[in-house]
Amino acid sequence: MAWTDERVEVLTKMWGEGQSASQIAKELGGVTRNAVIGKVHRLGLSNRATGGATTKAAPKDKAAKPAPKAKPAPKAEAKPETPEPPKRHVGHLRRPIIPAGQPLPPQPSANEISPEALASVREVEKKAKKISLMELTERTCKWPIGDPATDDFWFCGLSVKTGKPYCEAHVSVAFQPMSSRRDRRR
Repeated sequence: MAWTDERVEVLTKMWGEGQSASQIAKELGGVTRNAVIGKVHRLGLSNRATGGATTKAAPKDKAAKPAPKAKPAPKAEAKPETPEPPKRHVGHLRRPIIPAGQPLPPQPSANEISPEALASVREVEKKAKKISLMELTERTCKWPIGDPATDDFWFCGLSVKTGKPYCEAHVSVAFQPMSSRRDRRR
């Protein structure tokens, strides 16, 4: 089911009238209540007018005074409308985006890695395939190299060690026994 302009218009109208998401879904057909709620959220319609079709009207008090009229808001200068960029939903992959030129989050310091492993990694990275994210497979080393905010970012791409996401050299850096890490800190 696609959200055509006509369907969005019906949804907007019914939501503004106070119809429930279930009622709107039934009227549109081929769409669930949750899909309606999601579209309402994406359209920014969450704050609907009160006193719609599904709400019961409060009994009117005969002695009640009419509400004073609100003063119209002063007109703002006309600004050219700029289209709002499309909203993107990334689900559970919400990581902070680090703009180019900003420092990266703290990384493990070089003194936490054994000198042999570090030398091995430097040699391996010279022979690395330097692949992009889209070229990664279950058989390629997924070790990231460089700053993700720049064009000079890549993944190792060498053959992985069985059962691990990295090649032999990067496994030696990533998966260190607890005791050896404790010994180096002393």
